[in-house]
Amino acid sequence: MSFLRPNLDTKGRVIRAISALLMAVAAVFTWPHSRAAGIALAGSALFVAFEAARGWCALRACGVKTKF
Repeated sequence: MSFLRPNLDTKGRVIRAISALLMAVAAVFTWPHSRAAGIALAGSALFVAFEAARGWCALRACGVKTKF
């Protein structure tokens, strides 16, 4: 699958991993106040963690230029 081939360098992967961790923490703190927001944040954290682990960015795969 050429669509899922790695398109991130180490810096981009680290930034996405940190973002995923921060979103997961935010999901935990948001859950008691709004379950929908907590679920949305947790789902986003999982997707960004997948991007970091795979070295793949969905936006870059679609042709969008990203800074990292």
